[in-house]
Parts: sequence; C-alpha cells; structure tokens
Amino acid sequence: MGMNDMIQFFRQMSGKLGSNIYAGVQGQTNLQNISFIRQLQKEMKENNCLDTPLHELKVVVFDLETTGFYPEKGDRVISIGAIKMTGNVIKKTETFYSLVHSPNSLSEEISVLTNICEEELRRAPFASEVLMDFFKFVKNHALVAHHAKHEQSFMQKMTWDLLKTRFEHRIIDTSFLLRLSNPLIKSIPLEDACKECGIEVINRHHALGDAKLTAHIWGHYLELAQSMGYKNLREIYEYLAKIR
Repeated sequence: MGMNDMIQFFRQMSGKLGSNIYAGVQGQTNLQNISFIRQLQKEMKENNCLDTPLHELKVVVFDLETTGFYPEKGDRVISIGAIKMTGNVIKKTETFYSLVHSPNSLSEEISVLTNICEEELRRAPFASEVLMDFFKFVKNHALVAHHAKHEQSFMQKMTWDLLKTRFEHRIIDTSFLLRLSNPLIKSIPLEDACKECGIEVINRHHALGDAKLTAHIWGHYLELAQSMGYKNLREIYEYLAKIR
C-alpha cells in the first residue's frame, strides 16, 4: 500500500469512527428524551390540577409565534415564550424564550408582525432541542394560553413529529375564566381581553411578551374567581357547564 493509499485509508476509517460515535451519542440522547417524556406523562396523570386550591395552582402561561394557523398544511412554530405562575402571582424571573430554527423563507408579513427575520431563524436552535428545553421548563404543570386551540394544534404536531409521542399536557384556555364576568364571551382578541382587565398592551406579537400579557389576564380572573368563592378549577368548570 502506497503512502497516498494509506492516508486515504486512515481518512475513511476516521470518518466512519466519527459517524459511529455521533450516531451513538444521538441514540443515547433520544433514549434519554423518551425516558424523560414518559416520566413526565406519568407525573401529569398524578397531578390533579382541577382540585388544587386556586391560590396554590401552579401553571405555565405560554404563547407560540407561528407562520400561520394550520400546522397540517406546513405552517410552523418560529418562537416559544412562557412564564410561570402560582395562583395569581407571576414569577417574573421564571421565564422561557427561544426562537426555533428554520431554513425556509419567512413572509414579509410575519417578519414585520413578529419582528423576527430569516437570518435569526437560521441561527436558532433546532425544534427538537427547543421542544425538550420547553418540556424541562414546564415539567408536569398545567399550561395556560389565550386562544389555546392554536397552541394545542401546533404542540400536538411538533411533539408527534419530533418525539413520536403524544402531547399530553393539559392546556387551559383563558376564555373559560373570562366567562365568569360575561357568560356570553366565547373568545376575544388578546388586546380586547387586556382592555377588559385594564392591562397595558406591551411587546405584542412577541412570544414572551404575549405570554406575559396572558399571565396578567389569567391572574386577574383567577383573583375574581376567588373573590366569587370558587376554591378550585373543578368548581369553576362545573358552574360554567350549567350556564351554557
């Protein structure tokens, strides 16, 4: 074997070794993720948030910025923002925010609306990494969102596509609490909900900014529920079910 052949041989072996090591690390990471998700699902089943006293209820209020409304048609998540609460107290230092990697072009309309550019998304962490980091932040707590069906549909698709498991976190829509003050309310824009509560609209269409606004709305109506004598979410659900 000549010198050039030997060099080529060692390069090939080095490449194969590197690939095997990488594949091994990826496989181990996937197993760890699956194990974490399964443990999380078990904890969620044991976490009965419906009967938790309202002042002790721990939730994570979150928001997604997306390229559209239809994940099944190719619309995707471009950022996730979240903040923790206990009762009506917002944990201002316990927040989560991340852009989500995308190599695809971003419409000018979405870029202007969210103040996110294509270059930022190309440098952002991959969706699988962001999703796992988000689950580690949320743990087994219930989630709260405004217009929760939007968030739920994207989370369900992301979780299945990336982790091959179902999204099983409970998501509570702020709209159901709004009905305590007006039973006829079905769903209103975030700005209008803020106006109802006297909340100044700041940093709109930023995932963390919208999560914070939603947290203020949740806190406002949770305080109202307590003043009306409700002890937990189950009592509120049962009352609202009767007035439909």
